[in-house]
Amino acid sequence: MEGIRLKRVEEQIRSEVSQLLLRNEIKDPRVDSFLSITRAEVARDGSHAKLYVSTFREGTALEEGVAGLNRAAGFIQSAIAKRIRIRLTPKLVFYPDVGIKEGFEMGEKIKGLFT
Repeated sequence: MEGIRLKRVEEQIRSEVSQLLLRNEIKDPRVDSFLSITRAEVARDGSHAKLYVSTFREGTALEEGVAGLNRAAGFIQSAIAKRIRIRLTPKLVFYPDVGIKEGFEMGEKIKGLFT
C-alpha cells in the first residue's frame, strides 16, 4: 500500500475497533469500555496490523484487556471486514501501550523536583 492510503486504513481500523469497544460489542469479560486504542500500525502489504491499547485502570487491567482483545481478534477482524471496504482485512494483534502512563509518571516526578 502507498503511504497515504496506509495511514487512512490505519486510522479507519483504529476508529472501528474503538467504536466496538465503546458499544460493548466484544463479549469477553476482560474487555471493557475503559480500554482505548492509541494507534494502529498496518504492514505495507496489509496482511497484519498491530494495535496498541491503553487504559486508565490500575493493576493488571491492561494486560487482561489485551489478552481479551487478542482472544476476540477473529470477531473484531470480521466486524471490521463488514464495515471497511478493503480487499484484504489485516490479521489483528493487540499490544499494551504504557506510554501514556509512563509520561504521566515522568511529569509527576519533574513536578516534584520543583516543589
